[in-house]
Amino acid sequence: MTSKNVPEMFGSLVFNDEVMRETLPKDIYKSLKKTIEEGKELDINLANAVAHAMKDWAISKGATHYTHWFQPMTGITAEKHDSFISPAPGGKVIMEFSGKELVKGEPDASSFPSGGIRATFEARGYTAWDPTSYAFIKENSLCIPTAFCSYTGEVLDKKTPLLRSMEELSKQAVRVLNLMGIPAKRVTATVGSEQEYFLVDRKLYDRRKDLILTGRTLFGAMPSKGQEMDDHYFGAIKPRVMEYMIDLNETLWKLGVLAKTEHNEVAPAQHELAPVYSTTNVATDHNQLTMEIMKKVAKKHGLACLLHEKPFEGVNGSGKHNNWSISTDTGKNLLDPGKDPQSNKTFLLFLAAVIKAVDDYQDMLRISVASAGNDHRLGANEAPPAIVSIFLGDDLAEVVDAIKHEDSEFKKAKRVAMETGVEVLPNFIKDTTDRNRTSPFAFTGNKFEFRMLGSSLSISGPNIVLNTIVAESLSLFADELEKADNIDDCVMNICKREFSDHERIIFNGNGYDDAWVEEAEKRGLLNLKTTADALPYYKLQKNIDLFVKHHIFTEVEVISRYEIMLENYCKTLNIEALTMSEMAKQQILPAAIKFVTSLAQSVAVKKSIGIDTEKDAAFLLAEKLTKRINAMYEKIEALDSAIAGTKEIKEEQSLANYFRDVVVVAMKELREVADAIEVDMSDEYMPYPTYSQLLFSV
Repeated sequence: MTSKNVPEMFGSLVFNDEVMRETLPKDIYKSLKKTIEEGKELDINLANAVAHAMKDWAISKGATHYTHWFQPMTGITAEKHDSFISPAPGGKVIMEFSGKELVKGEPDASSFPSGGIRATFEARGYTAWDPTSYAFIKENSLCIPTAFCSYTGEVLDKKTPLLRSMEELSKQAVRVLNLMGIPAKRVTATVGSEQEYFLVDRKLYDRRKDLILTGRTLFGAMPSKGQEMDDHYFGAIKPRVMEYMIDLNETLWKLGVLAKTEHNEVAPAQHELAPVYSTTNVATDHNQLTMEIMKKVAKKHGLACLLHEKPFEGVNGSGKHNNWSISTDTGKNLLDPGKDPQSNKTFLLFLAAVIKAVDDYQDMLRISVASAGNDHRLGANEAPPAIVSIFLGDDLAEVVDAIKHEDSEFKKAKRVAMETGVEVLPNFIKDTTDRNRTSPFAFTGNKFEFRMLGSSLSISGPNIVLNTIVAESLSLFADELEKADNIDDCVMNICKREFSDHERIIFNGNGYDDAWVEEAEKRGLLNLKTTADALPYYKLQKNIDLFVKHHIFTEVEVISRYEIMLENYCKTLNIEALTMSEMAKQQILPAAIKFVTSLAQSVAVKKSIGIDTEKDAAFLLAEKLTKRINAMYEKIEALDSAIAGTKEIKEEQSLANYFRDVVVVAMKELREVADAIEVDMSDEYMPYPTYSQLLFSV
């Protein structure tokens, strides 16, 4: 591949706007665009024409099948493939694809998580084409992005509520803008999601039962070198990894994914890929596709891509940063402060809406990133703390303070030239604010960066919450503006009030500092350290009312999502606990006993020829390891007992609390003694690859 090929390659497997313009009759193309832009119902005649063109284009690209590509509550994507073939006279076939097949599919709805909405015998479900997200070709199948619902209409996927939240945010934002005299027909939420991941050698991965079954290492002593030298971050990319990245980029570009930035991350074997911003539902589709392609391309290169939030103890875990902004159909970024933010009433009002939303619904933002995997990462000096707060930067914080106190004397920070002390280097202007990587929700110029997301998480959940809570703030503002005699005065009164009422959520300091935990508690901010702590807040009446009011979920659908997240948390920890017990009993314990036996045999031989073994290294090591082996056996028994205890608990929240308080503690104690044994084990007796091998082999 050369740089000249990239524009030609990009989107070559996507049924995008350019392809539609070329393959559809003009009237059909215009009708489809109008349907998409205005959100109208799709006419069947229009669907038939689009399906015919889509099929011919897909076949020309080598496709033989089509699938409705959807996003159930598993957090990954799902697909059922049907071929284009249809019987023809003389035992022949023809290739057909109808508008009905394009618009609607019928996958089984009973085998996906539903939170009790669907019983096993209630199998029917429907997928419905999302025309706002382009179809694409993957492995000889035409993939049609769709929504997914049950036979009785309940939402069973992550896309439908995301689309609803985008529409509601647009509706409420347009209300506010029009009342302010700003012409806008639509407001769009855009997202850029940075994706962190680890790459390890596939052969080593295949020898780790914990990586295969849980995505993370349940055992493993730290190597003598980790990330403390800071030599991996932004370091030169190794040839094998670069080959992978080149292949990954090409594959993603063909699928229309705007893969832009790639680099080494902080931990050894850790890397990052960042895309260009897209409309939120497209960004979500692309991120799901990116995670899938990352794993497949890695396998081609003899590698394994790890997307778990904490695959290795003792080094940084992986997250994804959700860069969120909102713009009008005229291209105005509503979160751009401009040169004079204190006088930019539109920006200030939308800033106030975000600040109010984050403070009022800090619990929902925390829930939106909750998972067993992310519990290992949040607050671990490698990711933001579990306490939600907003970083504005000094300059913008002063603007907010000036408005709170009606200080007309505020002067914005001067633009300062960066002095390097080297004449040959070019001069450039410093940004008015620093970056704060310890902040969960940071303003970064013309967007907010939500940094709490875990690396394996679908970005749909956080963006559903983010869109909806900001829509709620804007709806309340619009109600107030509609009754106002003077719009400008009302806008500034709202900003002053909201900046004052929600100042507790603004924190520009070090989120890793222990003093912040105490300060946050004094401010009344929530510190929901684990998923089990956070999930009960999902069922608070204020949160149910929020989603019902804005038609994102029904009350039943809210409760179902709580149940699904709770069940997933418990199942994840149960699988980890069972895997840990199995590895300890079947691999670590036998290997350690075998090693001690070899030491004992060595001691016996020495003793038999009259050598004093009382201070012999083999004797002392065998004695030390024997004590640890016995302690490990006790910890295995304790873990097995803790696992058995889960069978007695029927209520799901109580079960989650039990996993948090009992099972996770037993797992930690077993790991500590097992890892201590590993430190003194001979390499030839190790039953699986060590951290040194996994982190430094690629």
